[in-house]
Amino acid sequence: MANQFKKTMTTGIGTTPTEIYATDASTRATVIGINIANITESSIYIDLIFTDETAQTGYITKSTEVPPGTALAAMGGDQKLVLEPNNSISLTSDTAASVDVIVSSLEIIT
Repeated sequence: MANQFKKTMTTGIGTTPTEIYATDASTRATVIGINIANITESSIYIDLIFTDETAQTGYITKSTEVPPGTALAAMGGDQKLVLEPNNSISLTSDTAASVDVIVSSLEIIT
């Protein structure tokens, strides 16, 4: 098994659900940080959604306000999220092209 720190960045997310992090069939991961930046001049509302290997979904955060020009640390510090193989996290905003997001994780590859 190999362990590897990884970061992913997705920019310009809007009203279409966008996958921001996923594990494949041979990877488990601990998400150690999710930073969500509002790149507009107005408040936005975001949904952060977890999908498990059976395609069941649940909200990590729902309709959360991110003020203009600020960022939300949706995960970090004492909060962690464990992903099993074939899990994912997606993000949606109520405003087009309004969000940049960075996900930090520790992947365990079998």
